[in-house]
Formats: sequence, C-alpha cells, structure tokens
Amino acid sequence: MTQVVAALIRRGNRFLICRRPAHKTRGLLWEFVGGKVEKGETKQQALARECMEELAVEIAVGPVYMQVVHPYPDMTVELTLFDAAITAGEPQLLEHCEIAWITPQEIDNYDFCPADVEILAKLKADAAISPR
Repeated sequence: MTQVVAALIRRGNRFLICRRPAHKTRGLLWEFVGGKVEKGETKQQALARECMEELAVEIAVGPVYMQVVHPYPDMTVELTLFDAAITAGEPQLLEHCEIAWITPQEIDNYDFCPADVEILAKLKADAAISPR
C-alpha cells in the first residue's frame, strides 16, 4: 500500500484544489495538493515537502481531517488528508496545470481523482451542517 498525504488548505469558505497535468497518471483530474510519503519521512514532513515542491508555499500541518484507502488499477493508496494553513508564500503552478479556490457547493463542477470522492462527500456534509 502506498502512503499518500494531502492538504486541506482553506481561505474563508473556500479550499484549494489542484489539477493534475495531462501527461501524469489520472491526468487533468482535480486533487488536493500532496503526494507520496518517502522513506524516513513522517506524514507531516512529507506534506510540508510536497507543498513546497508543488506550490512553493510553506505550511503548518494541523490535525487529520480524514483518511481513506482507495484501490486504483496501478496501486492502492492510503490517503491521509490533513487540515493545513499556508504560513509563507502564494501558491504557484510548479507541478499542476491549474489551481482553484472552491466552495463545498462547487465540488460537483470539477472532476476529482476517485480517491477523493469520500473526502469530498464529507466536505459537502460538513458545509451543510455548519456553513462557514
């Protein structure tokens, strides 16, 4: 199983999503910023590294928002999504072809990676319970 981490970065009632480049696996699908945990890293260290590599931002990693296991044809991922906040920098397109700040109500307008489906349902449910 491949350990993957991602960041739920919010600004007000919006959160950051990133679109994968066309040439990558699951190309042009939307996702949360993040990536694989490398040997010797904690999940939090991996997430901080990935955010710097992909967006050129420093983050403060908060608590786990949700964890899911998803089987893809080429691998099974254990995805841990952390609440996170940008502490330095402004997101740049270093790895992705597009970024967007969306509300939970706009989720259905985007095609996300299948591993994110359960997380997105939780975000929509949480927004319905306590809108920001």
